[in-house]
Amino acid sequence: MSFYIGIDIGTSGTKALVMDAGARVLATATSEHGVSVPRAGWSEQDPNDWWKSTVAAVGAVLKKSHIRPSQVGGIGLSGQMHGLVVTDDAGECLRPAIIWNDQRTALEALEIEQKVGGRDKLIELVGNRAMTSFTLTKLLWLRKHQPRVYAKIRHLLLPKDYVRLRLTGEYVGDVSDMSGTLMLDQRTRTWSGKIISAFEIDKDILPPVVESHEIAGRLTAQAAAALRIPAGTPVVAGGGDQPVGAVGNGVVAAGLMSATMGTSGVVLVHSRQYVVDPEAKVQTFCASVEGEYCMFGCILSAGGSLQWYRNVLGDMEILEARRKKADPYELIMAKAATAAPGCEGVFWLPYLTGERTPHADPCARAAWVGIHSRTTRAELARSVIEGATFAMNDALMAFHDRGLPVRQIRLSGGGARSEFWRQLQANIYGSACVTINAQEGPAYGAAILAAVGTGRYASVKEACSAAISITRIIKPQPALRRVYHRYYEQYRRLYPALKDEFARIALL
Repeated sequence: MSFYIGIDIGTSGTKALVMDAGARVLATATSEHGVSVPRAGWSEQDPNDWWKSTVAAVGAVLKKSHIRPSQVGGIGLSGQMHGLVVTDDAGECLRPAIIWNDQRTALEALEIEQKVGGRDKLIELVGNRAMTSFTLTKLLWLRKHQPRVYAKIRHLLLPKDYVRLRLTGEYVGDVSDMSGTLMLDQRTRTWSGKIISAFEIDKDILPPVVESHEIAGRLTAQAAAALRIPAGTPVVAGGGDQPVGAVGNGVVAAGLMSATMGTSGVVLVHSRQYVVDPEAKVQTFCASVEGEYCMFGCILSAGGSLQWYRNVLGDMEILEARRKKADPYELIMAKAATAAPGCEGVFWLPYLTGERTPHADPCARAAWVGIHSRTTRAELARSVIEGATFAMNDALMAFHDRGLPVRQIRLSGGGARSEFWRQLQANIYGSACVTINAQEGPAYGAAILAAVGTGRYASVKEACSAAISITRIIKPQPALRRVYHRYYEQYRRLYPALKDEFARIALL
């Protein structure tokens, strides 16, 4: 029997997963890595740390799963999107990676749209507007501010592609991840000659792109020694964490939507056709299903808001969790559940690192609005959870505005593990939500892609049909739905009221 390893290079750590030939998850393991913040709004990581955490996570998951390394039939990759990794001829990184939530490139985003003839023209070319998240903005920033580094670039990669380089020695990208660079013509699923020409980019630094399930290399002897997996083991292309996470959630058919509450929050809808949002509130990317697409909105600090709350204000829960050997997040949830829905008018705006959907505003700032003398830590905690979910609902409303059909919402990420948060999402979205038998998201999707690419399944859709089933249906509670509709309408007024002030604050 063959087994398949999925590797997801996330923002806070790398997860490895072992799946058997029947698509059952046998074991998972995670190894953490850090984020550097050299200046406010900047966010960088050392790609070598991704490799170290990959080696550690794979070693741990092999030990936990009790499989023999010789039984590994294939490896799949997933990773945080948009990060700029630049290397020399030898594959050595020229500088730390500028990752997805870095906000330094607002001027470059404006420059891109102006140079191609406006936002509408850019959307026509690559399907999306220019935002600070996208890789091209980072590349232009590097050319402007670090020209000596830029002159040495021989290869441009995304985070999971750097890990593939260390695994296989191959410089390869995939269409789903490269959709987030602003340099891919998604209709043809090839590099956009018009973008490359307009910005005088050396095409030789861009890797060839393939579909997510295709084999993109095989383990080298050096990588095999590090992972203790036989040399020659196939490694499929994989993809960006959101398209691959959609595979892990079985969101590979029209009308299915996933709402994933991780560090960022992502609302994603699958589409068989290439569809773009002319207002660019939500983004269009190639799906990890050959020839198909997905549209999604990204909330930069959804679950990240709760992580911030834990780190800054959760000392009591952290200490209590240590005494009880419990999870501090569970204690924060329990505290939040004691507050009234709507928190007596206390709102959290979750813009810790600016915002992407629907506002596309790198200057946006997080804020509590409405604190009064009755406010306790319970209201503060609950307002953070509600605010992150209101922001997710902003993205869902953008899909409704485009007339995209949504027949089922599948919950995943940290927000799907808590009964309290699952019900809160159903109440705020105003729609029945479901959970599925798999909660490993991108790492699971990467393993499924490995099984497809090495011939275990004929297609991604066949694999998902065999692997994914619904475990729970959460219906909105009518009375609370009405309460949250009223509070959400107030929440929607807050960003427009503060937008200009956020811009002024950013200039201080």
